[in-house]
Formats: sequence, structure tokens, C-alpha cells
Amino acid sequence: MGFWDVFRLKATQQRALRVAVIVGTILTLINQGDLILAGSVPEIWKIPLTYFVPYCVSSYSSAAMLSSGR
Repeated sequence: MGFWDVFRLKATQQRALRVAVIVGTILTLINQGDLILAGSVPEIWKIPLTYFVPYCVSSYSSAAMLSSGR
């Protein structure tokens, strides 16, 4: 199975979503937690990006590993 075939698998996407929720939440708390606790709203674009990056990394690493046959 090729990289893009594995990348589009439901299992790959579900795993990446779980990783993004966990890692994105931790990173949001680390990077924006002081603003949130102070009652301020951080720059809105930073929060989705904080979840999107781990999603992409997890999807890519899963697809790369599984498509290489290891």
C-alpha cells in the first residue's frame, strides 16, 4: 500500500485526531494558558494551528511508517 493510501485510511485519521486532541490541548495550555486563565482571549488563529500541527505530524508519521512496510 502506498503512502497516500495509508494516509487516507480511517484508522490513520482517527489516530491522528486522538493525538491532535491530546497534544493540542497540552500545547494550548502551555502556550496560551496564562491568557486563558487571566480571562483574555488569545489570538484566535493560534489555537486551531496548535491542533492542526500535531494532526499533520501524526498522520504523516503513521503513513510513512506503514507504507514503508516496517
